[in-house]
This record gives sequence, C-alpha cells and structure tokens, in this order.
Amino acid sequence: MHTGLCLLRLKPEDFWSLTPVEFAAMTGAFAPVAPYPTRAGLDEMMTRYPDEARRM
Repeated sequence: MHTGLCLLRLKPEDFWSLTPVEFAAMTGAFAPVAPYPTRAGLDEMMTRYPDEARRM
C-alpha cells in the first residue's frame, strides 16, 4: 500500500483497481536484470584492472 499510495502517488480507487500483474509492472518487477559476471569475466577484469596493493 505504501508503494502504491505514497511512492507511486496513486489515488486509492486506482490503487485498488489494479491487478497484481499491473501493480508488479508499475513497481519494476519485470525490469531486466543485468547478468552476474562469470568467473572468466571476473578473471579478465582482475587482469585488466589489477589492484595497486597486489603489486607490492
């Protein structure tokens, strides 16, 4: 309710008339998620951008 009424500033009648899918879409539940880096990707980043402390 806080999200719908306060953050999205919906009128109560509009909030209560939403379906769960509509509300989920409005709150970003279906937004694309960036993939997690793979081990190979992490190794490449560590090689490309080494920590200064590791060089000591």
